[in-house]
Amino acid sequence: MKLADLGDVRLHYRIDGPDDGAPVVFANSLGTDLRLWDPIMPLLPAGLRVLRFDKRGHGLSSCPPSPYSMGSLVTDAEKLMDMHGFKDALFVGLSIGGMIAQGLAVKRLDLVRALVLSNTGAKIGNADMWGERIAAVLKGGIEPLADAVMERWFAPDFRATPELELWRNMLIRQEVQGYAGCSSAISGTDFYSTTASLRLPALGIAGSEDGSTPPDLVRETIDLIPGSQFQIIRRTGHLPCVEKPEEYAQILTRFMRDTGHI
Repeated sequence: MKLADLGDVRLHYRIDGPDDGAPVVFANSLGTDLRLWDPIMPLLPAGLRVLRFDKRGHGLSSCPPSPYSMGSLVTDAEKLMDMHGFKDALFVGLSIGGMIAQGLAVKRLDLVRALVLSNTGAKIGNADMWGERIAAVLKGGIEPLADAVMERWFAPDFRATPELELWRNMLIRQEVQGYAGCSSAISGTDFYSTTASLRLPALGIAGSEDGSTPPDLVRETIDLIPGSQFQIIRRTGHLPCVEKPEEYAQILTRFMRDTGHI
C-alpha cells in the first residue's frame, strides 16, 4: 500500500507491472475503491504497467470536506500520473472515473493516448437528483441508499449471489463526506462540448442492465469522439468488470491491440 501526498489530499494508490510496461490507468466509480478492478487484473495481458488509485474521500485515501469539483478530481489523477511517469497511457474510467478520464484527456493529452469510457457519460443525471442524494447521505449516511444502489450496479443474476454483500459493504463503508463530495463533482459536470473536441482512440463500454448510466447515454457520449468504438456487455449492470470480468478483459485487450498500445 502506498500513499501519494498531493498537497490538499493524500491518495492511496497501487502500481503493478514492470517499469517499462505499456502504461494503463484505471479510475473507479462512485462508492468503490481500487479493488473494483481486481476481477480483471489477472486476465489482462502480461507486462502492462498498471496504476490504480482511490479517489479523494474513498477507500484508504484522505477525505477532505465536501463538496469537491471535477477539476480537483482531474488534477488528482494528473498529479499522480506525473509523479510516477505515466505518459501516453491508456486511461480506463468507469462512471465518475470516466468523467475524470474525459476531463484529463482534454487538459493533458500528453498523458492520455487512448480512452476507455465505461458506464459513464459526458453528463450524468441532473442537479436536482444529485442534490437530493447528497442531502440524504449527509443526513442519514449511505446505508439507507445501499439497496437501491445495488439494483443499479448489478443485474439480477449477480444480485442473487453471495458476492453481492461484498460490494454492498464496500459502498456503505465509504466516507460520507467523500461520497457527497464526489456526488457534487458529478452534479456540476457537463463535458458534452469539451469531449466532442477530443481526437484520440476511444472505446465506450456499457452494461445492458445499467441503471445508473444506461447504454444509450454511454453511446451518446462515446459518439462525440470521431472514430470511436462501442461495446455492450449483456446481462450486466453498472459494474461489468465485476459481473463479467472475462468479457470485459477481452474487450480491453482487443482495444489495446487495435490501437497499438501493446
